[in-house]
Amino acid sequence: MADNYVIGIDLGGTKISGAVADFDGNIVSQYTIPTKAEEGEEAVLQRIILVIEKVIEESKVAKDKIVTIGIGSPGPLDAKEGKIITTPNLPFRNFNLVKPLKDKFNIPVYLDNDANVAAMGEYIFGAGKGTSNMIFVTVSTGIGGGAILNGKIYRGNTSNALEIGHMTLEKDGPRCNCGNYGCAEALASGTAIGRLAKEEIAKGVKTSLTTYENVTSYEVFKEAEKGDAVAKAVLDKALNYLGICIANIIVSFDPEMVIIGGGVSKGGDIVFKKVQEVVNKRCFKSMAESTKIVPAGLGTNAGLMGAVALAIMESK
Repeated sequence: MADNYVIGIDLGGTKISGAVADFDGNIVSQYTIPTKAEEGEEAVLQRIILVIEKVIEESKVAKDKIVTIGIGSPGPLDAKEGKIITTPNLPFRNFNLVKPLKDKFNIPVYLDNDANVAAMGEYIFGAGKGTSNMIFVTVSTGIGGGAILNGKIYRGNTSNALEIGHMTLEKDGPRCNCGNYGCAEALASGTAIGRLAKEEIAKGVKTSLTTYENVTSYEVFKEAEKGDAVAKAVLDKALNYLGICIANIIVSFDPEMVIIGGGVSKGGDIVFKKVQEVVNKRCFKSMAESTKIVPAGLGTNAGLMGAVALAIMESK
């Protein structure tokens, strides 16, 4: 595919980013505009088209050299049909996003959920480069994941595989936004860390966390690093659950690598040491020892590079 290019589109609730890139992932042109989701389905579609046209124009690449468009979007969605089913921060409801773009630009267009797309980005350009079997886990407001198995993205029957945030870890645990109880997301996400801290503050315990007007996972990590006992205990509890989640993934998929991204991963050593400790305790020794647990390699461009990776993988 020498001298050919792809377009990646990172579709989010607040912004749409697009890029033209070559098959080595070198970005030739890039453009970002606000999503303006409140304007509705057709308006957002037209803004996606605008971004695609803009990056083609700015790239100076001949249109016949652009072979594929890859789009990463929040789900749930149907990757086979190219349809966004519904998602909280976008206006689409059972909307086929692929067909109008395919008709407009006359090249193949692929849609996938943002966690899968991030997994592809890490596999081709990031920490997972050189692996054949890897799992990507994002831990921030929620918890999501994507799997590369034998060099291919694993989507599952309904394109929604690796919804690991909704793995039950405590049968009588706190209620999750999905309606279940005791999900990984309700116990180990950044949101869960903030909630656990607020619960401790409400008990009247002595903690430096009371100096903040609002406590999120960021403040908990910050105060734990300074030695606050309550912050450290909150993190220990949440990260223990994250470790159990990762251990379950390892015994299910036997990957070469588990890559952890998202805001919570920025906690650094405290996160990775605790997760590794729990994995060592709960997995078969051989599996724990043969699986590397590492931070994500792609930074703020992860969504866009993932969309580029989707376009490249589907072109081969």
